[in-house]
This record gives sequence, C-alpha cells and structure tokens, in this order.
Amino acid sequence: MDAELTSQLTTKDCTSNAMYKLLLLAALLACAAAAPRPGDEAQITRFDIQADTDGSFSHTAETSDGTVFSEQGVGSQYAKGYFAWVSPEGVPVQVSYVADENGYQPQSDLLPTPPPIPDYILRSIQYIQQHPTPEELADREVRARQL
Repeated sequence: MDAELTSQLTTKDCTSNAMYKLLLLAALLACAAAAPRPGDEAQITRFDIQADTDGSFSHTAETSDGTVFSEQGVGSQYAKGYFAWVSPEGVPVQVSYVADENGYQPQSDLLPTPPPIPDYILRSIQYIQQHPTPEELADREVRARQL
C-alpha cells in the first residue's frame, strides 16, 4: 500500500511540476511577444521651444510615427494647443485644448459627450431652486454673513 501511495504522490508532483513549467514557459513567451521590437520606436523629427522673459512660451514636437504636440501660452495663466496621433486602428486622432481660469477644456470628435439633460430633470432642478428647504434658507443666511 505504501508503494501505491508513493506512486500516486510522485505522479501528482510530476503533473504539478510540469504544469508549473508550462505556465512559466507561457508567461515568458507572452513577455517576449509584448516586448518592443527594434525599429518600432518613433524618432523625434522636430522639437522647437521658445520662451520669453514675459512668461510667454511655445513649443512643438513631432515624431516619425505622426505624433504631434504643440502648445503656446503664458506661464501660470493660459495655454492653448493640440496633440495628434494615429491610433492602432489607423484612425487619426486630434485633441485641441485651452487651459485657463476655467480649467482644462479639451475638444475632439472622439471625446465622449454626455446626453442632453431631460426636460423633467431641468424642471425638477428649477423647482428645487425656487422652493428651498428651511435648512437651505438658513445656510444661505450664514453664507451671506460670511461674505
């Protein structure tokens, strides 16, 4: 009986060991397939930077794979620019933006947009604003005194 148990344990150990080796081999193959290949790296084809003493700046960068980035503005106040690339599906992507006192405002045909707010929701918001709760009225009074 001990020989049978030893045989079963050895078979299970060999199977587990073989599965481990197979899993390790699959992981190594996946890493090799995902690794970048020589020649796939894009080269910088244009790189311009201008900065003036008044804080204004502009910079542009382009790469051999069609990626472009351009921005101009005044430091800590305003920036306007765009970036573009070709997606893996071959679709040209461009995002233009403005960053100012109103925050970062990107624009692109590929950015998701929210659906329009239904009329019944707009009417509900208007009703809530016109009929504040006692707590909201008290809060408004406190805020008015703080200003």
